[in-house]
Amino acid sequence: MATTLTHQPAAAGPAATTTTTTTAPFSTSWSSRYRGATVEDLDPPAALSLNPSDAISLALLSAFEREYTHLTVVDSETRALLGYISIPHLQSLLEAGRVKPSDPLSAAMTRFQRKGRTYRVITMQTPLEELEAFFRGNKPDGEWQEEFAVITDENRRFVLGVATVQDLEEFVKRRPA
Repeated sequence: MATTLTHQPAAAGPAATTTTTTTAPFSTSWSSRYRGATVEDLDPPAALSLNPSDAISLALLSAFEREYTHLTVVDSETRALLGYISIPHLQSLLEAGRVKPSDPLSAAMTRFQRKGRTYRVITMQTPLEELEAFFRGNKPDGEWQEEFAVITDENRRFVLGVATVQDLEEFVKRRPA
């Protein structure tokens, strides 16, 4: 629910009118457990980013060594975020014979669609309420719409990590109500 507040200073004319829109905080059954915590409090591991030309076998090996379920894919020259690899999805593609371990990641990666989409920037300072809202598609206590979030700096220049729904669930389990 959005609330619009209009403020007009007493000594100022109509040109000095300021309008501020505030949105009611995202509230779920977990909200009381966050108590000001941010994505940084999830202690996400450093991101592991690969290039589209890297072999699928390298992605699998890297993910299994670090127990990651998602890897980011970046441009080898600009380091721009291009997409991601979901390891469970990659394993199903391999089992179905749709890709081979020697194929490049570009054959199996999910590319981010940039045109016509506004991306929500998730940083280490993002409150956990906002992260949960992202995962739930802004529907309190709704189904999970996203299974992970790429953590970047404010300007989206560097991939710092990946936070998953499971990371958030583990955080909530460790926090008393």
